[in-house]
Amino acid sequence: MLELPSYHAMAAMVITVLMFIGFVRGRMSIEIVSLLTIAVIAVGLYFFPLENTRPIDGLALAFGGFGHYALVTICALMVMGRGLVVTGALEPAARILERVFKINLQLGLLISLLIALFLSMFVNNTPVLVLMIPIFAALAARGALPTSKTLMPLNSASLIGGLATTIGTSTNILVVSIAVDLGMREIGVFDFTPIVLLAGLVALPYMWLVMPRLLGDNRVEAEENFRRFHTRLRIGSDSDLVGTSVSDILPKLPKNIQFHGQHAGALQAQDRLHISGTHEGLEDAVRVLKGELAPNWVLDRIKRNASAKDQDILVVEMTVTADSRLITRTLPSSGIADLYGVAVLGIHRPNRLIGEKDQYSDGGDLRMAEGDVLLVMGLESDLQSFASADSLLMLEGARELPRRSKAVLSAAIMGVAVLVASTGYVPIAISALAGAILMFVTGCVKFDRVGRALSGQVIVLVAASIAIGRVIDESGAADWLGQALSLGLGYLPPALVLAAIMAFVTVLTNFASNATAATVGTPIAFSIAAQLGLPPEPLVLAVLFGCNLCYATPIAYQTNMLIMAEGNYDFKDYVRTGVPLVILMVMTLSVLLVLWYGL
Repeated sequence: MLELPSYHAMAAMVITVLMFIGFVRGRMSIEIVSLLTIAVIAVGLYFFPLENTRPIDGLALAFGGFGHYALVTICALMVMGRGLVVTGALEPAARILERVFKINLQLGLLISLLIALFLSMFVNNTPVLVLMIPIFAALAARGALPTSKTLMPLNSASLIGGLATTIGTSTNILVVSIAVDLGMREIGVFDFTPIVLLAGLVALPYMWLVMPRLLGDNRVEAEENFRRFHTRLRIGSDSDLVGTSVSDILPKLPKNIQFHGQHAGALQAQDRLHISGTHEGLEDAVRVLKGELAPNWVLDRIKRNASAKDQDILVVEMTVTADSRLITRTLPSSGIADLYGVAVLGIHRPNRLIGEKDQYSDGGDLRMAEGDVLLVMGLESDLQSFASADSLLMLEGARELPRRSKAVLSAAIMGVAVLVASTGYVPIAISALAGAILMFVTGCVKFDRVGRALSGQVIVLVAASIAIGRVIDESGAADWLGQALSLGLGYLPPALVLAAIMAFVTVLTNFASNATAATVGTPIAFSIAAQLGLPPEPLVLAVLFGCNLCYATPIAYQTNMLIMAEGNYDFKDYVRTGVPLVILMVMTLSVLLVLWYGL
């Protein structure tokens, strides 16, 4: 007969349920719920310590998550991902996927899901997601699907891919090794791959077509609200477009780019085209046309100064005030570049001034007026000098230009870190930490910019999830739940037995940890197999599969938390999209196991 759980086990289960309720209701932020969970565990175990432990051990358990290798790994991966972004290393990959997404958004997402699933079969899915997150963030900025609609499906696909082989995740290896210690034959790398691929085929339409529709759009501003800047784009002598017409190049440019004026005949080197568009659109136009938005000598001087001073080049927006000397002047006559060493890339004329008649010089250059917004590039000190001397108001939201000179280096650091971790030569925590350190040492990521790479919400959530996992394990709550499960399975058919085991392990995985689920679930599966006269292998595989069905909460797996900040997800997003996928996978895998093993 099953005994009642200990008081510590009951308290652990109650705290877990309350934390889940707090996350789902959303009345308090995730950071507050996480910190309260850690505080309750710390105070509770200090005054009511676990058996054979001291009060101080309870504090170590509650706060140990902040120094846990999983948290260090996640932070290091975030830093490396930041390095890829700020150096522009992923721009070529983003442009390739962008072409696919331009053909069809759904086709682009489908291909991306298949890539994530396939790669995760052989490489740990954490580095796979680390590589893909910045790519899809860049795609979202270029007008593709928002990250909130792509990262969750990508994460799910990568988790299914990791489920397909024994080397896909470290949890798979743990389950197989425990089963071997208990007397079962060693499962081959691809022994259960067909089962998972068939289940993945069933789940693919849900991840591809349904899951994005269940997720909101995290884009804050609509495109029409972005400022449009007018500028003169200079065609370079090395441009492939010399000799072509404007009508030939329009299909290659972003949709928000507009040409103004007459452009009869073929384009020639050093032509100055009057165009307008958003900042991002102008950058794409420069790349496609191989031109520049300012004189080459100005841009070269800024780059030389940035290299000599080891500073980042910034692009900021500045508003022309009533006291500015720039009013009625044009860019060529203003002397801005000579005086301050900065380059004005474009001018935005606010809607409130549209009714006024625009004034132009004899050369066709727009004369500046009060309220105009200038898009200016330069070093921070030069930009501040320019704003102060010419009575300009510097707006918030300065952007750093990618340090493209270090793009190859940052990509190499990430590639080596992923390769070393995927081969199992060193743990992912070590390779990620070494990669993050190299990003700092080589200047791919600046020390004073590291805060932009990290998410405080994710850090606190990881620490709380680690504390919950440990208290469920060490209080005996996981063992008691396993015993309760084994009592009720004697009268069920094999498919339901497998489904029950998988569902139990899935619950443990989503609220404790997959390592806890593996260590608790594998011996229980062996015991149930012996009691019911079933072969142990399908039951062990049910445990292995359940350990990887960690879609329903952000605390279930580290990649769930990696995508949380970039996708702007909350706890309810994981529940809303993850629970149906868990149910679908449990049902499909249970039936496939019965058919595969002839139970």
